[in-house]
Amino acid sequence: MNVDSEKELHANATLLRQLYSSLNLHQPRVMSECYHEQATFHDIAFDLSGKEEISAMWQMICRGDIRATFEVLSADANTGVVRLVDEYTFTDTGRRVRNEIESRFRFRDGLIIEHCDSCDPKAWADAALGGVTGFLAGRFRFLRAWKARGKLRRFRAGQF
Repeated sequence: MNVDSEKELHANATLLRQLYSSLNLHQPRVMSECYHEQATFHDIAFDLSGKEEISAMWQMICRGDIRATFEVLSADANTGVVRLVDEYTFTDTGRRVRNEIESRFRFRDGLIIEHCDSCDPKAWADAALGGVTGFLAGRFRFLRAWKARGKLRRFRAGQF
């Protein structure tokens, strides 16, 4: 059952709605407040540990033109699932990306302790990068991770 259609949302469903509503409003500080200090984030490119790293990622992402539609599929005291579609311009190439994501969460102390996004890496790389680079990045996670780590490191150093 879709929790967005229920009258009374679990507090963690409200937390997830806050996270993605804040993404659309480009409010990375509000997004950061959704995470536990010891939170982890994992997707097709990033493996982040701690609220500080996750916050930096959201700050970087919110500088772009990202828009998201989302649906909270489930949320209870321990876990949550969100269906998400991000649309944005990938700044490295100027290409438009539409990325369908399933986000899975674990909670601790009323905050996100684990956030794991999954999508089709081949479709993402083709849309974001195209050509041979997209073909390779879509098939080899280490290429996506290397690029993402470097981009986040430059952003945090003020070189973005």
